[in-house]
Amino acid sequence: MKTVYGILIAIILILLVAFVYSPHEDEAVVLSALSSDLSKPEFVQYSEVNLPEKELVAIPDSNPYMQQVVADYNYFIEQAIKKGMAPGAAVAIVRDTSIIFLKGFGLRQVGHADSIDVNTVFRLGSVSKCFSSVLAGTLVSNHLMNWDDPIVKYYPEFQLKSKEHTEKLTIRNVLSHTTGLPYHAYTNMIEEHIPLDTLLASLKSVSLFGEPGQIYSYQNVGYSLIEKVVQAVSHQSFEAALTEHVFKPLKMRNSSASYEAIMSHENVARPHFFSRKHWVSVPISDTYYNVTPAGGVNASIADMALWLRALMNGSSDLMSDSTMHEIFEPQIKAISKNRNFARWKRPRASYYALGWRVITFQNDTLEYHGGYVNGYRSEVAIDRKNHIAICVLTNSPGSLSDLSIPEFFKRYTQRADSIAFWENRNKLILVKNTEQISPVSLN
Repeated sequence: MKTVYGILIAIILILLVAFVYSPHEDEAVVLSALSSDLSKPEFVQYSEVNLPEKELVAIPDSNPYMQQVVADYNYFIEQAIKKGMAPGAAVAIVRDTSIIFLKGFGLRQVGHADSIDVNTVFRLGSVSKCFSSVLAGTLVSNHLMNWDDPIVKYYPEFQLKSKEHTEKLTIRNVLSHTTGLPYHAYTNMIEEHIPLDTLLASLKSVSLFGEPGQIYSYQNVGYSLIEKVVQAVSHQSFEAALTEHVFKPLKMRNSSASYEAIMSHENVARPHFFSRKHWVSVPISDTYYNVTPAGGVNASIADMALWLRALMNGSSDLMSDSTMHEIFEPQIKAISKNRNFARWKRPRASYYALGWRVITFQNDTLEYHGGYVNGYRSEVAIDRKNHIAICVLTNSPGSLSDLSIPEFFKRYTQRADSIAFWENRNKLILVKNTEQISPVSLN
């Protein structure tokens, strides 16, 4: 009997403890919810697309005289925008391994409040040719092709009017505008939205006026033969290859090479033309995207800064130093149309390399290219001797883009001696004494 009473007492004590320490209804709901949430696995997918974009920021140059050059040039651009020389612009300056200036100016579109920033996208026009040669350089550096390979090796169906010329035509000829085709052959057909395959097939009816490699003659259709070579070598579209071999390695997040890409971007500068004493915004055109290597690249000034830095420093992310050197090696004499260089120095000679112009001055050489398409202008220049480069993008044609490169180098040259003196201030300068010392007489 005592055993039965003991069991009953134990049961009563257990029930009492359970009642005292059990959670109230609200607490039970909360615990249940927490338990439910904790039991559900949380999946977060990371990719380059949805990672927060890190803002590229310029690091001011430590040299006070270089700072003066940049400040003076910044004032020049600001005043140009205030005077209506362009609705908007963006500028990048690279020195040695640093981006020392990066800024947007003015408006993306007149009549709207949105300002241009460092991630605003512009069309590059013929500066696309520089990107095409750099892309080709990455493939050469990877031993997938050679500069002197014939075009028909990669595009066997291609024909010029002469079979002999067809077989002689090389990648080097295409990228240096020495194809033997007449000046701007079928450029007029580009604006009629004719596909590249049709444009290239039409070249077989064009009368040639020189041997490949002999005469400079600027091309857009002919230059775009490099697209067929890239496709054959990389087994990708031209845009995909450009993205994989150039944009991605350099983290050029806003760059692309198609009309669809620029139209889907949220931060784009609209093109403008001057009409009745003011700038008028016009729609972005799809012209020249059918010859992407010649005029279809889009980029922001932040991307251009990253690209220039890589070219200045022989980035191993792109290609070998020897291949980079070949890209900038003059191939043939070529007239440069930018007469505004005389505001800085009178050019002595002008050449075309592989996708780049090379302009020589007294004691200076610039690798340079300009671009125009659909109301956009682009200017880019590299001074490899002094390790400095600049890019200026505008959303209109006009005098600002024409003056932008010479006005910068004019300011740089004016302070070049002071810049060099400041940087050498702590270096010990040893002067060799070449005078013969006479023996001391003891008499």
